[in-house]
Amino acid sequence: MDMNEIKEIFFQECEEQLAELESGLLKLNDGDRDPETVNAVFRAVHSIKGGAGAFGLDELVAFAHVFETTLDCVRSNKLDPNQDVLKVMLKSADVLADLTNAARDGGSVEESRTRGLVKELEALANGETITPSAAEPAAAKPAVKAAVVPPPAPAPAPTDESGFQPIAFSFGDFEDAAIPLMETPTYNITFKPSDALYSKGNEAALLLRDLARIGEMSVNCDMSALPSLDDINPEGSYFVWNISIKTEKGEEGIRQVFEFAEWDCELDVTVAEDASSSDEELPMIPVPFDLSALEEEVHDEPAVQSASSDEPVVAKAVAAASVASEVTQAVAAAVEKREAASPAAASNNANAAAAANNASAGQTIRVDLDRVDRLINLVGELVINQAMLSQSVIENDTTGTSAVNMGLEELQQLTREIQDSVMAIRAQPVKPVFQRMSRIVREVADMIGKQIRLITEGENTEVDKTVIDKLAEPLTHMIRNAVDHGIETPEKREAAGKNPEGTVKLTAKHRSGRILIELQDDGAGINRERVRQKAIDNDLISADANLTDEEIDNLIFAPGFSTADKISDISGRGVGMDVVKRSIQALGGRISISSRPGLGSTFTMSLPLTLAVLDGMVVTVAGQTLVVPLTAIVETLQPEAQNIHSFGANQRLISIRNSFCPLVDVGRILNFRGTQANPVEGVALLVESEGGGQRALMVDAIQGQRQVVIKSLEANYTHVPGIAAATILGDGRVALILDVDAVVGASRGQSLKQEMSLAATG
Repeated sequence: MDMNEIKEIFFQECEEQLAELESGLLKLNDGDRDPETVNAVFRAVHSIKGGAGAFGLDELVAFAHVFETTLDCVRSNKLDPNQDVLKVMLKSADVLADLTNAARDGGSVEESRTRGLVKELEALANGETITPSAAEPAAAKPAVKAAVVPPPAPAPAPTDESGFQPIAFSFGDFEDAAIPLMETPTYNITFKPSDALYSKGNEAALLLRDLARIGEMSVNCDMSALPSLDDINPEGSYFVWNISIKTEKGEEGIRQVFEFAEWDCELDVTVAEDASSSDEELPMIPVPFDLSALEEEVHDEPAVQSASSDEPVVAKAVAAASVASEVTQAVAAAVEKREAASPAAASNNANAAAAANNASAGQTIRVDLDRVDRLINLVGELVINQAMLSQSVIENDTTGTSAVNMGLEELQQLTREIQDSVMAIRAQPVKPVFQRMSRIVREVADMIGKQIRLITEGENTEVDKTVIDKLAEPLTHMIRNAVDHGIETPEKREAAGKNPEGTVKLTAKHRSGRILIELQDDGAGINRERVRQKAIDNDLISADANLTDEEIDNLIFAPGFSTADKISDISGRGVGMDVVKRSIQALGGRISISSRPGLGSTFTMSLPLTLAVLDGMVVTVAGQTLVVPLTAIVETLQPEAQNIHSFGANQRLISIRNSFCPLVDVGRILNFRGTQANPVEGVALLVESEGGGQRALMVDAIQGQRQVVIKSLEANYTHVPGIAAATILGDGRVALILDVDAVVGASRGQSLKQEMSLAATG
């Protein structure tokens, strides 16, 4: 693996850390004060800084360092994470993400953004209140107070008539200098490794070696916690290292040594109050750490080393580490030999092995998405070829009991399992998209001076990766519209008796084999009178048109429609909700609106869980073969003459268990035939659509139930109203996949037929 591949992995991990960072900050913003949440936020920034340092990304490291310092103040309860503090930290998380993207893509971030936030973060770390006037002075102060503060300089000497200060000194002045010299500070360190430190391949002796490189050090290894051989855990950690080091690198330099092990140990770093007394207890070593000592084998060292011994203390520390390694190996061998004689030991080892297996079961690997896409395409072709093969065998085998036929049934089952497994690989939670929306809400709200909180639910709802990637753009536009148009200003909300802080709620959930995403705001709702007037002014409707509330609401999806009075950075650019609707339709989905004046609006998007496969019912309509999604079908039935009732000029109802349901002629709606078919001669599919209730779709015949591979009709041909996509059947024919909701919607006003006629004449 070359350096570029390692760097790419680092940036992939940065995306995960940034998501963890924003998630934790939002929890803190909602009042969560769990220490683990604070630690998770700190670890995310800490990990990004550590990795960026390894690749020399200085700008990213510098900003992450200041951010990390302020988070450390929160972690140590020196800084209260109130709303003002978290507002700064959320902005800092955004800048950290931008710096990461710039480091990956070769771009840059405006220096004014980073410089202003650095000043605010440093002010917070110093316990100062952030105000516009205090932002500049705060930059002059360090983010963390220095451990040793030099004494003030002496008063300036009097000047002569020329204005110059006379300078006079002798070598004896240095023996009793008037200006005190700043001494190198001494730090006391308590380092207690955990079991996890050794299991991850870290080694205490190597950390001590790196620590000795930054200063003069003395070490004492406390082995008092080491149990007897019968009670010892071969994979346990029992030693505590007490270290005294004189270094100019400061506490930050010390912690950098333990940077990749800090979460697997207890580490306490303090400044020695009395350096002289500390030197008496643990003599300082004026020679560098002997690296060759790490390779020496020590057999006769005592169990506990004395800090007052004449032997160099660092060598003793290395010897203790070597003894610890040998003890661990000896104990492991002893336990292994006693397994047969000691059932308890064997049981413990079995439990440890089971735990190891459980840990390995949760391991993951990173796979290029292109490889997964290719695998899915190949599986799709496998499904098509399996269907073709089955069709050929059925046509040539009249008995249906041959060995080939039975083998094909097993092949079909295996193919289905392979397909389900591959699709599960592509299933991803919508959480990354939802987290991206929180940043958009913050930025737009700050831009227009509104107070808005985003609430998300169902972030772990899984959907196909391709759906997630294409969902971000329309959802972004809807969020911006909700913040800009939907939510009122704080003054208007207070005048209406509302909380000045508006709420935008984003939810995701599964329903009937699809995913529902709802965007709800508690704003003023759709101003239907204004929408209607705008539509009239733009010649979208006539002045005397009689429209229902639902039809007026749907006018906002008209191309170029906007109620903005002036063009801004947020809205009014001529790219409106029609783009959102087309994007959703391109995914095989649909969007609906529900609005209540003064209370807010709800936009509901219904999307397929995957764009690759579909379980459907293959039917025949006017000589055409169609596929009806199985998730929309409630039941199938054979209509009888006494159950068919006429309603109005062209409407018919079918009686089903003492209730009436509209009967929809699919062939007539899709303009496959000019006259209505006889319901008694066909089959009715009772379907349930989103927002349209139940309808009975009338088809000529049912061929069977099959799993089909979805092929985009819009990408290969053009958008056809009433048709969601296409597929290839087992006999090689192309079949159209029915858009049930579009057909049901057209049955209420025949708008689909009119739209198709216009498309045909155009």
